[in-house]
Amino acid sequence: MHDYAIVYQRSPLWKRNLLPRGEEKDDLYRYEDKAGRFRPDNYTCSKSVEERPNLFYAVKNPNTGLEIWPKRTRVWAYSKEEHQRHIAEDLIYWGKDGTGKVPSYKRYRHALRNADGVVPQTLWTHDFAGHTDESRKELREILHDVPSVSDFATPKPTRLIERVLQIATNPGDLIMDSFSGSGTTGHAVLKMNAATQESTARHFILVEMDEKIAPDITRERVKRVAESYTNAKGVSVPGLGGGFRYVRLGDELFDEHGRINETKVRFADLARHVYFSETGEPLPKEHISAKTPLLGVHHGRAVYLLYNGILKDKSVDGGNVLTTTTLEHLPAHDGPKVVYAAGCRFSKARLERESITFKQTPYAIRTR
Repeated sequence: MHDYAIVYQRSPLWKRNLLPRGEEKDDLYRYEDKAGRFRPDNYTCSKSVEERPNLFYAVKNPNTGLEIWPKRTRVWAYSKEEHQRHIAEDLIYWGKDGTGKVPSYKRYRHALRNADGVVPQTLWTHDFAGHTDESRKELREILHDVPSVSDFATPKPTRLIERVLQIATNPGDLIMDSFSGSGTTGHAVLKMNAATQESTARHFILVEMDEKIAPDITRERVKRVAESYTNAKGVSVPGLGGGFRYVRLGDELFDEHGRINETKVRFADLARHVYFSETGEPLPKEHISAKTPLLGVHHGRAVYLLYNGILKDKSVDGGNVLTTTTLEHLPAHDGPKVVYAAGCRFSKARLERESITFKQTPYAIRTR
């Protein structure tokens, strides 16, 4: 009946957050006076008169004049001196009409050490963090028309991951799930972003190596909860907002010596990597299969790659060096240019005149 979450702290710089107090915690502070909201707390403790004789004394209700003694087996929780301070500071509650027979201590909401939240506990009940039956039904509601969803017998509850993220992350953080499976982490991040008013959203990277799970389950779930979907009952569920990019992991670009792995890496593979590292955007689909050194134009700047004989040059360097000849064969662009190539025959002055920023492969790629 129990599941376990193993947690570790990679760096002593990390500090855990408080959890949101929640309405059920604040509802305890249902009384209010001129000093603020408070809850009545027990005025006695579990000590006997034999153990704490100094805590066995009479107190008086100022409204009725009644003198009250504690039980001999459960004396007051405060000394006479503390009690007198409580009277002076109006910290004793005698009931709604002031005629109570037992005093209570006023615990004010604003005086809490952690007024903005609660310290996380190590035992999380299902009403606090969800359970696998709830998460299984949630996943099947979202992906009711995906046959392979039944393979996930015990997906993680979204509420569980939300609790982890509340404790461990802050707005603007990047959350990585290396075994994303059904995509619960992505769902939880989108849900948190939608529910908070933070100006900086949390972001996520999900990794799933199974070739069927990644597109059919992980991607599809995150896509639907972000954009909207129709559940198993035919009811339209609005999207949480946000989005993501779905990418596939290719072959390693570099060998153990830091050289481009020419036996595996094609022009299109390196082009995707170069364009993304240069612009932060994926290579446009129409350029992936195009056999041209011009990868694209981003914010007015053209990005070129000379690699693997893209210019049909069969010479020793295969057209991979920026020269006057190769420049003439590059698709024209009237503006700044970035050229990735194995070498460059231009002077600094020539590069400036041509509005070219030269970056040598593989070094300029590996250092990004």
